[in-house]
Amino acid sequence: MTNVDIVGLGKTRMSLRPSPSGDATPVQLAARAARAALADADIGHRDVDGLLVGSSQGVRPDRLGVGFAAQGGFGDLRLLEHVEIKGATTVAMIQRARHAITAGEASTVMCVFADAPLVAGKGSGSAYAHSGGNAGARGLERASGLLGSVPTYALLAQRWLHVTGNGAEDLCAVATTARRWAEGNPDAVNREPLDEDGYHSSPMISEPLRRLDCARPVNGAVAIVLTGARAIGTSRVRVRGTGREHPVRRRRAGAESWFGGGRRAVDDALGQAGMRRGDLDVAQLYDPFTIVTLILLDEYRLTGNAPAGEFVRTGQLGPDGALPTNTGGGQLSGFYLQGMTPLAEAVIQLRGDGGARQVPGATTALVGGIGGRMDHHAALVLERAA
Repeated sequence: MTNVDIVGLGKTRMSLRPSPSGDATPVQLAARAARAALADADIGHRDVDGLLVGSSQGVRPDRLGVGFAAQGGFGDLRLLEHVEIKGATTVAMIQRARHAITAGEASTVMCVFADAPLVAGKGSGSAYAHSGGNAGARGLERASGLLGSVPTYALLAQRWLHVTGNGAEDLCAVATTARRWAEGNPDAVNREPLDEDGYHSSPMISEPLRRLDCARPVNGAVAIVLTGARAIGTSRVRVRGTGREHPVRRRRAGAESWFGGGRRAVDDALGQAGMRRGDLDVAQLYDPFTIVTLILLDEYRLTGNAPAGEFVRTGQLGPDGALPTNTGGGQLSGFYLQGMTPLAEAVIQLRGDGGARQVPGATTALVGGIGGRMDHHAALVLERAA
């Protein structure tokens, strides 16, 4: 079987403000990240024969699509697709690229995600507040005041805390741990030290979620180059396994429908890689809210026999912990660029490029992505290539 490696990583600056000059549309950001990834792999546009693009959900005029092939300077492609499974999109793109390369449908594939939800004169959450539309169950939710993801994830958090017996101190531990990692990440948008007092002074947005329990949108882009060709790239991270699971939730009375599911995605990815959970050096999990980190730790069985809250409170996600997790600050303190955030950090760690936040000796990583209200799960196992 052909080995498929990540050989190029390109990022833009992650911005918490819209560009005053209007030169930071998703297409423009994607082009910058793509050029950086090509330079990192030491190849040109003509060396790429596959292009996969991902964008934030919702129909927006500036949404990144397959038109980026021409806009970004690509041509004569054997593979060109727009992939959209919400927060699971990035891992799905890597999975698709791997399949294409191993099947001989393409030899070198670029995956790129870009978003620019921050627009002058509008609130940072306005781009996401109307996601899901106004019809059906979503329309009923909107009529009841559930606008965007924060109140719906707050309901999920309340239910999970009730079922498990955990408390708000566990949410705090996730937030402060993510911030400690972000202090060593020059790309992080939130690097100021954060302690428990700082967390509890954060305004309550939708109980039990405070402002610091929520990721902040950014304008930015990340691009990844994958190939099966040994002659391309000098720093290689191998795709060892992938997996997905889509619970297809039906939120109806009489059934638990808020969480659960996703473990099979991790099991499949580890099975392909021939690894066990104890073989993982780092984990990079999709963390739009602190509660998601806790749920995924439990659901993916990453804590051994310890409850997720105890695992986090005792420092096991931190620099000296059993499973360093979201080592760039994740989406909570690093930057929220959907599934590209955990993937980029995994590549950085496995290359040994983490600087002050580098996990010594890290050679294997789990990358997790979720979509919707934990409706879609995608997992990726990576390993530093010899």
